[in-house]
Amino acid sequence: MTDRRLDPAAAAELVARDARCVWHPYTQHRLEHAPLAIDSARGALLRLADGRELVDAISSWWTCLHGHGEPRLVEALRAQAARLDHVLFAGATHEPAVRLAEELVRRAPHGLTRVFYSDDGSTAVEVALKLVRQQWVQRGEDARRVFVALEGGYHGDTFGAMAVGDPDPFFRAWQPLLFEVARVPVDATALADQIARLGARCAGVIVEPLVQGAGGMRMHSNAYLRAARKLCDEYGLPLIADEVMTGFGRTGELFACTKAGVEPDLLCLAKGLTGGMLPLAATLCREPLFESFLHTDRSKAFFHGHSFTANPIACAVALESLALIDERDTPRRLALLGERLEGRLSQHLAGRASELALRRCGGIVAFDLPTVDPGYLSARALELRRRAVERGALLRPLGSVVYAMPPACTSDSELDVIADAMLALAADA
Repeated sequence: MTDRRLDPAAAAELVARDARCVWHPYTQHRLEHAPLAIDSARGALLRLADGRELVDAISSWWTCLHGHGEPRLVEALRAQAARLDHVLFAGATHEPAVRLAEELVRRAPHGLTRVFYSDDGSTAVEVALKLVRQQWVQRGEDARRVFVALEGGYHGDTFGAMAVGDPDPFFRAWQPLLFEVARVPVDATALADQIARLGARCAGVIVEPLVQGAGGMRMHSNAYLRAARKLCDEYGLPLIADEVMTGFGRTGELFACTKAGVEPDLLCLAKGLTGGMLPLAATLCREPLFESFLHTDRSKAFFHGHSFTANPIACAVALESLALIDERDTPRRLALLGERLEGRLSQHLAGRASELALRRCGGIVAFDLPTVDPGYLSARALELRRRAVERGALLRPLGSVVYAMPPACTSDSELDVIADAMLALAADA
């Protein structure tokens, strides 16, 4: 990045202006520190408006795949904006959307043949749930309305996504308004028992494959995912894989399902789809599900969409991101970053690695701090964030869970900054 240093007074004024008119996501404005005023970003670095630099250790909420300001993504955006900025996707199509769908189908687990575009992870999940539910209704099985989900799951903030997520602590206020969901621990026997109890009321199973993100970077085995697939096959139920976070290499493979050798019936993608540059999501499904909506009765169509479905600019950037993944072997690069970070932490934590439950899946590394108030709402989280920033890293602990998920461009020296910040938080625990 350039070496210019902005006036700290100007940075303070930006924060003051923000405080007068902006409402931030997942923020308790009465308690939280003033937001970081970000001026620019390049690679793994964020330049603050007062001139400080931070390593983006969490890929800006798990989105930034290759690094900020990746020149090829910037050029793809510029070129597509000059050619076709946007057009409605109902009754129209365009090359970027068609080509991106072809590329996603080619790379996705076998059997996924159709791509439905939306705008973010929540709606990718919402689309999957609605597709499954409407299919059952159109097949005359209206009783199938209960989805099975994992305890501690998080799938987004729209109403359907909230329903299949764990209501504690995010969604308790809306719980009376959400549809019925059966939650089970990550245990194949518990899943089998629950599906059997629901019988003809079961609509399907939804999982975050291998890593439950917002629930605390909980990691489970390939074997569990394979067991879930087998149970869904036995009972004729669709398996929905929410890979909004894990997709595009975060687990060391392009998709977590591929790493586990599992083929889901629906696959939800977002975040890294455009390399983190623009909002875009996709829900992939099998051909029989698509065909179940083909009818001479127009009311049998799938009524879902939004104004910016399959935005051409976002699709063009996503295509270039996929090309970069191929050329640079991004999943392997992310896994190597995770391996190095885990090794550094393990070395310095010595005998505490087991106590802190140090864990890794691909490029995702996490550990748990001992605390009297565990969970997302832990009072320590805000202080942990502040102390990480003081050490040059943007971390956003999930309560007492400290984790990192850096972009693929992160250098060894930048990774050391992340490790030092995480170790400092562990040392004070």
